[in-house]
Amino acid sequence: MTLRDEICEQPAALARLLHGSAGVMAEIRAAVVDRPPKFVVIAARGTSDNAALYAQYLFAVRNGIITALATPSTITLYGARPQMAEALVIGISQSGASPDIVAVIEEARRQGALTIALTNAPESALAQAAAITVDLQAGPERAIAATKTYTTELLAVALLSTALKPATAQESADICSVPEWVAEALSVEPVAQTLASGHAQRDHSIVLARGFAYATAREWALKLQELAQVSAFPFSAADFEHGPLALAEPGLPVLVVAPAGPPLDAQRHLLERLKADLGARLLVVSNDDEALRIDEGLPIPRGVSPWLSPLVEIIPAQLYTYYLTIARGLDPEAPRTITKVTETH
Repeated sequence: MTLRDEICEQPAALARLLHGSAGVMAEIRAAVVDRPPKFVVIAARGTSDNAALYAQYLFAVRNGIITALATPSTITLYGARPQMAEALVIGISQSGASPDIVAVIEEARRQGALTIALTNAPESALAQAAAITVDLQAGPERAIAATKTYTTELLAVALLSTALKPATAQESADICSVPEWVAEALSVEPVAQTLASGHAQRDHSIVLARGFAYATAREWALKLQELAQVSAFPFSAADFEHGPLALAEPGLPVLVVAPAGPPLDAQRHLLERLKADLGARLLVVSNDDEALRIDEGLPIPRGVSPWLSPLVEIIPAQLYTYYLTIARGLDPEAPRTITKVTETH
């Protein structure tokens, strides 16, 4: 199975998780009723850390819970024991094999915290360390670059949010629509291929987003680094205006994730300035016609609920990166110097 196959398999993988997770989500719901967490701590690395960033936004916005991203090195390198007893502590890892992520979960469980693993390897060390394991059910992911394990991590986070706070009827309907939305997003493949073919000489880029979409910007930049060997620098659009805007110059490639709603409203003036005043070259992922016309555009389906949009907007980014890698004469099945499983201590 190739990377493209795994990108295209995502609607099926998401449907498996959606239909196969009811039991474990009920278990989590019962556990948090007995012990409501005061805050959430998430341990993750790489792509999974971008899923954790989505959770940080989602749990704050939808659940009203402050969420911290763990710093595993404080435990594994410095021997610290940060207090987590009153937290919900989550480890996210497609392989479940990284010792530093496992160490956070082990320490949290030792302190009596409720611990949850989100992993595609239910027999892994991470799964064994956690009290409850959510099997991502993505199936074997053989490509080195993570795609379907990322979107299943995002869906697992969304389902976990509804375990912490029950979904409304509309939210339940929206979650059930995710596989269909992702399948529709895959139809942008010819556009992504054409755009990427014209960008083969690009070796650097800025990637911008706001809100929930910031996780997408981070993941898109990571994929560009891993696969296309592009020096891609992700920023919150707000942070970009606080200094890095000085990088803007004529011809600067700027990739933007700006679905309709608050993420676009917060960026619209900046995008127009980058294009009209500073001469940057923009590629915008959006479902807003005006945003798509600012320069080049990659459309996503209309009507996607904002809190679930990261599951959909990453699809054109994955396809663009896949074809950009090929256009740059590189092999998307064999990224340079990296392996599928990275074990950090």
